[in-house]
Amino acid sequence: MPRRKLPRERNRLRRPQRHKDVLHTQGGHRGNAFRCVGCRLEVSPDAPGTAHRNHCPTCLTSLHVDHRVPGDRASGCRGRMEALSLSVRQDGEWMIIHHCLSCGELSANRIAGDDNALALVRLAVRPLRDTTMASRTLLTL
Repeated sequence: MPRRKLPRERNRLRRPQRHKDVLHTQGGHRGNAFRCVGCRLEVSPDAPGTAHRNHCPTCLTSLHVDHRVPGDRASGCRGRMEALSLSVRQDGEWMIIHHCLSCGELSANRIAGDDNALALVRLAVRPLRDTTMASRTLLTL
């Protein structure tokens, strides 16, 4: 099918299209970005408050990539990790507890400064939403 020609005045307003390799090379603005396995959004590796981003700031989903040391990317599992709950360190720092859906391993990841505050609060109040869990806890006290 032949391409439709645009009127001259619209042609002047169009910007030339950039080459696709500009966006996907090392050092490009998407050089080290990754796509979230949960919500499919592009995630920048730069995160305020942490040196190694390994979870999506929107839905808090992660991949099982680290083995022992944060940032080592030595795990062979590569399974999807769902945010299970939150934990607070002695110094007041919040940690997201992730559960790997492939191998069942639990891991703790620092929250980043740009994480979705509403998703973090929903995760924090999840135990309060389940009334059976709260009543069982009260009965054990």
